[in-house]
Amino acid sequence: MSQTADQPSVEHRAGDVPPHRYTPALAQQIELSWQDRWEAEGTFHTPNPTGRLSEGFERVADRPKFFAMDMFPYPSGAGLHVGHPLGYLGTDVTSRFRRMDGDNVLHPMGYDAFGLPAEQFAVQTGQHPRVTTEANIAAISAQLRRLGVDHDQRRTFATIDPGYYKWTQWIFLQIFGSWFDEDANKARPIEELVTELDAGTREPAAGTNPSGRPWAELDEREKKTVVDAHRLAYLNEAPVNWCPGLGTVLSNEEVTADGRSERGNFPVFRRPLKQWMMRITAYADRLLADLDRLDWSDSLKLMQRNWIGRSTGAKIRFACSSRAIEVFTTRPDTLFGATYMVLAPEHPLVGELTADAWPDGTDPRWTGGAATPAEAVREYQRQASRRSELDRQDAGREKTGVWLGVTAVNPVNDRELPVFIADYVLTGYGTGAIMAVPGEDQRDWEFAHRFGLGIVPTVERPEGFDDASGAYTGPGRMINSANDEISLDGLDKAAAIAKVTEWLVAHGAGEATTTYKLRDWLFSRQRYWGEPFPIVYDEDDRPVAVPTSMLPVLLPEVDDYSPKTFADDDADSAPEPPLSRATEWTTVELDLGDGLKKYRRETNTMPNWAGSCWYYLRYLDPGDDERMVDPELEAYWMGPRSEGDTGGVDLYVGGVEHAVLHLLYARFWHKVLHDLGHVSSEEPFRRLVNQGYISAYAYTDERGFYVPAAEVVEKDGRFLFEGKPVNREYGKIGKSLKNMVTPDEMIGAYGADTFRVYEMSTGPLEQSRPWETKAVVGSQRLLQRIWRVVVDEQTGAVRAADDGRPAEATLRALHQAIDGVRDGYTTLRFNIAIARITELTNHLTQAYGASSPVPRSVVEPLVLLVAPLAPHLAEELWARLGGEGSVAWAPFPVADPRWLVEDTVQVAVQVNGKVRSQVSVPADADAAALEAAARADEKIAAYLDGATVRRVVAVPGRLVNFVLG
Repeated sequence: MSQTADQPSVEHRAGDVPPHRYTPALAQQIELSWQDRWEAEGTFHTPNPTGRLSEGFERVADRPKFFAMDMFPYPSGAGLHVGHPLGYLGTDVTSRFRRMDGDNVLHPMGYDAFGLPAEQFAVQTGQHPRVTTEANIAAISAQLRRLGVDHDQRRTFATIDPGYYKWTQWIFLQIFGSWFDEDANKARPIEELVTELDAGTREPAAGTNPSGRPWAELDEREKKTVVDAHRLAYLNEAPVNWCPGLGTVLSNEEVTADGRSERGNFPVFRRPLKQWMMRITAYADRLLADLDRLDWSDSLKLMQRNWIGRSTGAKIRFACSSRAIEVFTTRPDTLFGATYMVLAPEHPLVGELTADAWPDGTDPRWTGGAATPAEAVREYQRQASRRSELDRQDAGREKTGVWLGVTAVNPVNDRELPVFIADYVLTGYGTGAIMAVPGEDQRDWEFAHRFGLGIVPTVERPEGFDDASGAYTGPGRMINSANDEISLDGLDKAAAIAKVTEWLVAHGAGEATTTYKLRDWLFSRQRYWGEPFPIVYDEDDRPVAVPTSMLPVLLPEVDDYSPKTFADDDADSAPEPPLSRATEWTTVELDLGDGLKKYRRETNTMPNWAGSCWYYLRYLDPGDDERMVDPELEAYWMGPRSEGDTGGVDLYVGGVEHAVLHLLYARFWHKVLHDLGHVSSEEPFRRLVNQGYISAYAYTDERGFYVPAAEVVEKDGRFLFEGKPVNREYGKIGKSLKNMVTPDEMIGAYGADTFRVYEMSTGPLEQSRPWETKAVVGSQRLLQRIWRVVVDEQTGAVRAADDGRPAEATLRALHQAIDGVRDGYTTLRFNIAIARITELTNHLTQAYGASSPVPRSVVEPLVLLVAPLAPHLAEELWARLGGEGSVAWAPFPVADPRWLVEDTVQVAVQVNGKVRSQVSVPADADAAALEAAARADEKIAAYLDGATVRRVVAVPGRLVNFVLG
């Protein structure tokens, strides 16, 4: 069996094909013609209530608005395969239905065009990434047009357009120019912070004032340091994924589980680098709380909650030398069971706490075989830097670590706890340090078991539990947890946590707190093909915002797009971005208010997440060069509908692979913009739907390598590639599995409408489904039957009859179809809509045959029902029927309730419990009437002839069962 598109079935020999039959060739002709007409007439131009795109708004002023959009595509050279249009067609069918049903519909499309693939291609070929990207955009745009989607092309843009990323840079400056006021629980302009600090009504936040002196006593440089430390966008030295082989920092998603780059398979190291960060953690509680207000799936909300990872517990301070090690724990009740401590290898206190020499009697297992603690630490840090966070968190991996040569003091019992570094502790959670309680934590138990450390149980074990087998993590009363001032013994977990936390606070050793797994957003990339930062550095190397009048900061032209690469194992090397070589661009003279001075530009670029954080707002008017978005337009298209509503896009469709990061980042940016008064909506996406995946057969040879599915043939029940047997499996369609099927192939063989109907018929939008090319012919035949209902295939004449009332059975079939199709479109179960259209078409085919006139009052609604799914066919039939204007703007049919009530029902008739026939009876038939109708049925009469009927069970509306003796 081949994955190439099967040719349409031919029911007649070529010479016998009726002259006006709906063939693939005619479908192509109709589709191309209507696509040209839509474009020429601006059929899908959506009017705004105000501004330059407001022409024609009076036509829709009394309509409710509906904003539907897709997660926009990255324009790769491979273009779209048949899996991509699933969501695009879902929003297209929905937007067409909502327009016909009376809404003012906005359905735009753009392109997420910055990114590593185009840059890597530029590195290999020397061709500017813009050239590659724009060619890819043109190709995908042509594919979308050929599918017949109803995008308003006036609103299309790419994130690489300077007129777009000007406003991406502007938003960055809004974030850079803001701070988070915890009292108000919102972002505020940084100038307001300075005003309050100057007035003495506010003190610098903890950790932002290195000198510790009062604000009024600080000099200007020190004040700038304090202010910069409050910003929502700030510079910070943070552990990053450094890939010397690629010469750039990578996101966690770009690193494989074994600590190598996804692209190129180079080693990746964890090392600290000074990077731009965004303080998304300030919004953690709001990001969590507002999930409850969104129309998203429970599974998607859970993914976001887990990523944010809110935990309540206590911070505890352990004295160590002249410093204190602070840990966060959700189980302060087990504090008496702490027998050692662990710091992440990257913890900032490691170097400061490491002893000069090993104390006498040091256990050799603790030293890593090194002569001094410093040597042991350096070597261990080097090894840890080679491991990814996923690898370090692998529960099955053997625990490793080295001692720092020092101890810390447990505040509740003064026990001295040896302080280790170990890579199973991460800087990204809590404080990057833990108190190890091996009695109740399995990872700690494994570490303690390997290094010969003590284990103190603090939770009562059930009878028969063996402490030698592992940690106990179940419930129980507290034990071994008392000192002269406090006893937790006998308490349950909740009571013990409350009591020990109160004791820690009273003794200055800790406090109740909340922490998150969510980390601040690392916002720097050492790449060329990204948005330049609108930041320059002054003579003190401080970041200074570029005035908005100087935006956009354009990417310079360069000869070499590659970052400087290093030896793969050179973990100590540092990034040198491509922009750092554009020396005429990096050094600039500007007057930023205090005279002409020299500044140094930021040579990192923004991550490709930046452009996708706010693009939905730019769709409202991408040509506005004065504002990011007109507030009136934002309020119209995205504003809250009622009190308590978040506002946002009415329907957002995209893959579940973006369920966390893209959505969190976009929500964060939107909330900052809301706090600063730039938008009225609190959330970007009111309703979100993840479309399913489309899978297809893939094939592997004897080596396990994928082979081109299109070249596999089936013979005698076996699958062969180049004459050799291969294994067949199902997998997500894509290049890696070599099982791509393109929309171009399918449209070339069947037409766009057939492809659309087939893709929508295979299940609800959110459901994953298999692709089967041979099954497409079923959708083709449905459209051919609809064509024959309206058009005489021999003469081309319209079959619609302008007089005559349809039979009651036809009226019932029509209105039940209208009701079912409306439900299918509304609930995104397009397969249900197609099933109802099929039932109506079959009824009309049977009732009127191939030549009898069909009542116009039935034909026109049938065309309108199918219009969102097969718009080209519907436009053609609507025009032939004499319909006014485009079918895209025709009113969607409304079902008459009186025809939705069944007059008759089909009832199963059983004999001794086995179904032997069915009878049609009035819907209100009682038991006696059911029995009489069943006895009158010829099949049942034959069973009953000469038999003894011992009992009759008649259930109105459901069944009759004759029990024979």
